[in-house]
Amino acid sequence: MKSLATSLGAVFLMIGASSASATDFEAIEARLSDLVPDMDQVMISETPIPGVMQVRIGGDIVYISEDGRYLMQGRLIDMETQADLTDAAQSVLRREQLQELDRGELVSFGNDDADYEVLVFTDPDCGYCRRLHQQMDEYEEAGIKISYLAFPRAGVGSQTYDKLVSVWCAEDRQGAMDVAKAGQTPTPETCDNPVTEQYNMGQSLGVTGTPSIMTFNGDIIPGYVPPERLRERLDALNGDDS
Repeated sequence: MKSLATSLGAVFLMIGASSASATDFEAIEARLSDLVPDMDQVMISETPIPGVMQVRIGGDIVYISEDGRYLMQGRLIDMETQADLTDAAQSVLRREQLQELDRGELVSFGNDDADYEVLVFTDPDCGYCRRLHQQMDEYEEAGIKISYLAFPRAGVGSQTYDKLVSVWCAEDRQGAMDVAKAGQTPTPETCDNPVTEQYNMGQSLGVTGTPSIMTFNGDIIPGYVPPERLRERLDALNGDDS
């Protein structure tokens, strides 16, 4: 998105008084048509701010004045409700991508009938990832199923990447993950595996560190969260205040 902002020049926010019209959408589309190769990736919608439109370009969210002249990158926060409107929009994007996941390519721990299932982008050489894994029984007792996706922080081709490939290629993936999370090296294995694909997905979903916890609805719960606190967060997201 940096190239788009650069093409439009300085970043400003213009707030008008009129509501969006078909002409507003056409003005924005006309401005973007020279900058975005595939306009099918562009979705324009209104925001609560008069004169400011939300534009989704692929996996990115930006804001543009209704005449298409000014572009703003950043987060849109409702100061009265403390709602992060940008994250809400991005959660829709994350949910769409997560629906495409092949559950057979996850390494899961916990009961299939658990109250909640969360996705965890993980790196076996991450200290807090190991701490989370050590409490797997407690997550299960809290009614949470943990399903791992691979996210080698050092990137594709690193030693950690190779460990994760060995985990995903092992006949017993859970056992190999236990070995890796204990700071040891699982038996080297190679096969057709989803490690690179999951790593790339994590990056596109905004994962920058591990562990990164995510719900299938696209909600991000960053960092390590102890079992009981994670249960509280999930209950709150589910609208259960009991």
